[in-house]
Amino acid sequence: MRNNFAEVNFIRDGMRRRRKRWILVFSLLLILAVILCCTMLLLGNTIYPVDVVIRSLMGEKIAGANFAINTIRLPRMITGLFAGFAFGAAGYIFQTMLRNPLANPNILGITSGSSVAAVFCIIILHSSKMVVSISAVIGGLITVIIMYLFSRGRSFSIGRLIITGIGMQAMLDAAISYLILKSSQQDIAGALRWLSGSLNGSQMSEVLPLIAIVVVFTPIMVVLGKQLSMLELGDQMATSLGVATDKMRITLIVSSVIMIAIATSTTGPIAFVSFLAGPIANRLVGVSASNILPAGLVGANLVLLADLIGQFAFEYRFPVGVITGILGSPYLIYLLIRMNRKGEL
Repeated sequence: MRNNFAEVNFIRDGMRRRRKRWILVFSLLLILAVILCCTMLLLGNTIYPVDVVIRSLMGEKIAGANFAINTIRLPRMITGLFAGFAFGAAGYIFQTMLRNPLANPNILGITSGSSVAAVFCIIILHSSKMVVSISAVIGGLITVIIMYLFSRGRSFSIGRLIITGIGMQAMLDAAISYLILKSSQQDIAGALRWLSGSLNGSQMSEVLPLIAIVVVFTPIMVVLGKQLSMLELGDQMATSLGVATDKMRITLIVSSVIMIAIATSTTGPIAFVSFLAGPIANRLVGVSASNILPAGLVGANLVLLADLIGQFAFEYRFPVGVITGILGSPYLIYLLIRMNRKGEL
């Protein structure tokens, strides 16, 4: 009996420590996001004092400051914050649900599906930004439906899904290259700017759908994410514990794909954010079933920090996707080497 009480107390103490660590890391990530957001509002071609920024945001008319802060910097900051959160949270869902750090929307071809639809609208149809955004969302959803159907077989297979996704990515990237090669010179610049992943030209009217999607789907992902760790036990064990595996998996995939697609349609495919956010969050918090919010904040901080680096750290300004690509490539190589040594590849 004493041993049982000791075990229960040990488990409770462990849960309490994990909860405190989660709250601490989440709070620090949130504070860092606020600092980065404020920095983006303060810095630019003209550095405005804090009181000027606050007065401008409150609606006071200040010559020169209103346009720079409210029209350029504020939409850029909000876009980076919510797009980064969407990339990070959705990437964490895919990596945890499929039990593979390589299983993220970039490598599985979901962002490539959105990119093909967007580039086609930009280069061939010369569509408006609204049509490009809608097409990117539809492209991402169609891609994941095709992947799911091919990986289904008699039963769902994670291995088939990953292999199908990698094949889809290669095919879709080839389609993007073909569209660019066949396009006119004046269309190439717009397509390449979109493909590089950039916060340039962000507008409040374009970021509002992204905010709505993140606000609606994040609670769904958090609630279902509490059962996410049960999928790691295998479908049979999860089903015996009362988890409707197919319904939960489909709901999580659809929610994640919609968030990824709308974020991609707003900023373009920002490289490696969905790939890096989950592992960083797990390293900071520890492996937990509730790391969706920390992963989202890590993604937001990565995008905001990379955008600041791209704007001010070099002689020339670089899109945010270039900086995240530089940060993510070494980690991908390290991960592949580590998985190969463990025999997981």
